Amino acid sequence: QEVLGEDKLMAILKERELKIYWGTATTGKPHVAYFVPMSKIADFLKAGCEVTILFADLHAYLDNMKAPWELLELRTRYYEHVIKAMLESIGVPLEKLRFVRGTDYQLSKEYTLDVYRLSSVVTQHDAKKAGAEVVKQVEHPLLSGLLYPGLQALDEEYLKVDAQFGGVDQRKIFTFAEKYLPSLGYAKRVHLMNPMVPGLTGSKMSSSEEDSKIDLLDRKEDVKKKLKKAFCEPGNVENNGVLSFIKHVLFPLKSEFVVLREEKWGGNKTYTAYEALEKDFAEQVVHPGDLKNSVEVALNKLLDPIREKFNCPELKKLSSAAYPTPSKAKPGEKGTKNSEPEDVVPSRLDIRVGKVISVEKHPDADSLYVEKIDVGEAEPRTVVSGLVHFVPKEQLQDRLVVLLCNLKPQKMRGVESQGMVLCASSVGEPRQVEPLDPPAGCCAGERVYVEGYEGGEPDEELKPKKKVFEKLQADFRVSEDCVAQWKQRNFLTKLGTVSCKSLKGGSIS
Repeated sequence: QEVLGEDKLMAILKERELKIYWGTATTGKPHVAYFVPMSKIADFLKAGCEVTILFADLHAYLDNMKAPWELLELRTRYYEHVIKAMLESIGVPLEKLRFVRGTDYQLSKEYTLDVYRLSSVVTQHDAKKAGAEVVKQVEHPLLSGLLYPGLQALDEEYLKVDAQFGGVDQRKIFTFAEKYLPSLGYAKRVHLMNPMVPGLTGSKMSSSEEDSKIDLLDRKEDVKKKLKKAFCEPGNVENNGVLSFIKHVLFPLKSEFVVLREEKWGGNKTYTAYEALEKDFAEQVVHPGDLKNSVEVALNKLLDPIREKFNCPELKKLSSAAYPTPSKAKPGEKGTKNSEPEDVVPSRLDIRVGKVISVEKHPDADSLYVEKIDVGEAEPRTVVSGLVHFVPKEQLQDRLVVLLCNLKPQKMRGVESQGMVLCASSVGEPRQVEPLDPPAGCCAGERVYVEGYEGGEPDEELKPKKKVFEKLQADFRVSEDCVAQWKQRNFLTKLGTVSCKSLKGGSIS
């Protein structure tokens, strides 16, 4: 999709073949979108490049501990087997590839010293910004997430490559590397980026969102079930994960795609250009059901060799050890450390429209307001908000806000706060904050819910130790249309979407 440093790339190619690496953090199970970089790795090899594949095990741990330390070795072995099986499935010769694990060199004295050297010149702002699209974003980020982009930059030097290849979601880390590697006396590298395939639900295909992805080891019946539920609206070519998979995986691998259908609907049709298929789908010449069935057949052909390889006892055992299934506690028993995790879904949050009745400065804190907010109860709630430096008092008075009501009440500088006003925050500096706006005409106490999670009763009180809100809030974002979202699903009331005034792409807290 994009190349940074094309002039340097062309200069290298005049002298010798390109040395390039692609890395993957060994976290959740790889899914079918991994075929996008795999097909491009096949292209690199055909073009004579020397390709290194990095299993970034240390990165997996640093990214909010997505891979627990005790499972790191097992998951890295799983990734190595499954990535090799994928490459074999599309006919890539493994003997031309070099496979490296991050911990093989990232724990060395020299590398560790360079991490310290880098940390002495990188600002916290730049480290956070670089990881914004890749590292899991939470309200109180761990220091490890700030180290992540620096390590990825140093990998380019320690793997002795000319270029790094990755998804376009890595762009901020790539520009970070271009900025900071020369400050340590190391060369700036070339960066090549593949597009990101939308998931089956329309958002990014993600290991952490089960319905958005098809795992490489999913059974045929699971593939059918997931594709049947996939977003594929007739004539809609935007955020269509089924069409995108054809465009970015099946066409590059086969140079054609066959739509399978009954004779009464025109019979099978072979497309040799993706644009022709997209045009026919947009004009509703191709039906979503036929498209899904055809993808199912093509996808299973790719997955069959991988399933077969993992059918042996040794790899079955590795798979279950690397990704253990939590055991459910029996009815009436308390969950143990190994029990099934609770469903962390937005319907557990009691979010309501509130009307600000009064606003006063906190008597003992210059940055805090104390508000009385009507949320449709017998008495207004007292809420403490750190908005003094961001929102003038008169802009809060009598306005509608969005209030999280089932947090445990907490004393803030001596005043008990009985809720949290949800606000959008800018990503960059200087920080800007805007309270979320319910649709005009809403009443105090009206329920705010996330699209698709209208049902379900909210928890009576969110337990601080369970961190339900924190886990959900990590995926709160403001869209490019200034609409509040969770995993690209809109915050809604019965009158429409919840939004903010101007902070596109901001976080919500």
